[in-house]
Amino acid sequence: METPAPENVVLVGFMGSGKSSIGRLAAKALGYQFVDTDQLIVERSGRQISEIFAEDGEEVFRELETAVIRSLVHLNRSVISTGGGAVIRAVNREMLRHAGFVVCLTANEDVIFERVSRNTKRPLLQCDNPRAVISQLLVSRREAYEAAAHCTIDTSLLSQGDAVEVLIAAISAHFEWNPSN
Repeated sequence: METPAPENVVLVGFMGSGKSSIGRLAAKALGYQFVDTDQLIVERSGRQISEIFAEDGEEVFRELETAVIRSLVHLNRSVISTGGGAVIRAVNREMLRHAGFVVCLTANEDVIFERVSRNTKRPLLQCDNPRAVISQLLVSRREAYEAAAHCTIDTSLLSQGDAVEVLIAAISAHFEWNPSN
């Protein structure tokens, strides 16, 4: 008997790993809706993430993030892209695993630095040595990413299209599911 498709696919991973770009393409390929938790935080708070960090601090941002994740647990047929630090809190990891099949997207430190260095809207990297921050955060979050994920995909050497194919293959293998049915 064929196992049904996952209700949702949840993408976790460090900033610059491809969660948003790959998530959008995967949602389209699967016929699912795309949901970005960071975008929902911006919409619901009426402020950019960098403003929330600057005005209220990271802890307030993390509270907003947890509230958004809680609101998504009952979605169906969605690809949910989370912020890079969403897995820091155990309650978030638990909710995300309850929400669907969790895939951690990874990339090596050099690739991440290259991808995120062009973006000035990342509050944790607005410092004198963003490379050191990336390195430290990758190490400190590794166990949380592993605890959250059902599987991991390294996007370092993959195009976005190839990453989507690998993602769909991982889902298909896990669920013994053929998305073309």
